[in-house]
Amino acid sequence: MIDCVARVASGVADLPRDQWDACAGTANPFICWDFLAALEKSGSVGPGTGWQALPLLIDGPDGGIAAAAPLYAKTHSQGEYVFDQGWAEAWERAGGRYYPKIQLCAPFSPVPGPRLLLNDPSLAPALIAGIEMVVDRNELSSAHATFIEPAQVPLFEAAGWLIREDIQFHWTNQSYRHFDDFLASLSSAKRKNIRKERARAVEGLDIVHLTGADLREEHWDEFWRFYQDTGARKWGRPYLTRSFFSMLGEKMGDRVLLVLARRQGRAIAGALNLIGGDALYGRYWGCTEEVPNLHFELCYYQAIDIAIARGLSRVEAGAQGGHKLARGYTPEPTYSAHYLPNPSFRRAVADFLSQERAGVERDRAWLNERTPFRKD
Repeated sequence: MIDCVARVASGVADLPRDQWDACAGTANPFICWDFLAALEKSGSVGPGTGWQALPLLIDGPDGGIAAAAPLYAKTHSQGEYVFDQGWAEAWERAGGRYYPKIQLCAPFSPVPGPRLLLNDPSLAPALIAGIEMVVDRNELSSAHATFIEPAQVPLFEAAGWLIREDIQFHWTNQSYRHFDDFLASLSSAKRKNIRKERARAVEGLDIVHLTGADLREEHWDEFWRFYQDTGARKWGRPYLTRSFFSMLGEKMGDRVLLVLARRQGRAIAGALNLIGGDALYGRYWGCTEEVPNLHFELCYYQAIDIAIARGLSRVEAGAQGGHKLARGYTPEPTYSAHYLPNPSFRRAVADFLSQERAGVERDRAWLNERTPFRKD
């Protein structure tokens, strides 16, 4: 391992794009420079949001970035999808101060991916040690790495971080040539139900796919209405600003796929996807007109159609949602890692995680027995 010193920067947007992306790779769009910089430039993270970007960097011998971690100082636990509010309440009842804490993540994106961005893989332990140093020197309560890709979990485990498990629902492409191939793998009852759902959902509607240069400001205006409606109902207020979507289309248009449902030329619903190296990532959905099963059509069935057409191996449909099971999305484990320097606090959380893990494993086994696929 090269001699290295970790340093904290004031934001991803101020760093060289090519150096960051050389560490991040191209497979996962949520940790690339364009995505994280757009969050900062649009004001979706930054002053007044409870998210302060503090990327941690290790420079190589040539002075360029050899390793990076997208860190954020958080004054709340919103927009993370790994819930630690109970930990915060317990720590503060005991007289501690839980916030600010350090979050290692892609903001607002419950998408598994690399959290240690390594142009030089040997720097992983030093990068984790750098995160711990940020916590210790500032006397913070904790650091949390959420939605870590499975390959990086052992790196955090080796450093002594506590590992937490949860479940997401993903669709896997078994070399299907078209949607009917997928349907043929399901039980007869489920197959018939999906056909009925799809037919009913699109009756009287036109479904439009937009990507790249086809994305225009008018489309983002339409989708913004849907996103605001969903955000207001789920979170009280939307996390992302309107300008973020314009930046996303401008800088990452070829990695964006927006699916709109139109009635007589007027958009009534939409679903936003990002295209990765081998996966389609479903992120946001919303509507201004309630249509039975349209949510399933735009978010799940259209995503399957897109993945098959593009030869992608899976669809990751975001956090939660047991209703995805009946649509062919199966339970997959997700992981987070937690650094808690206080020994008593760490022991209490470790006990909680041990009990929680057993419950998650039982849930996953129960769900796997109830997938819609043929049992023969």
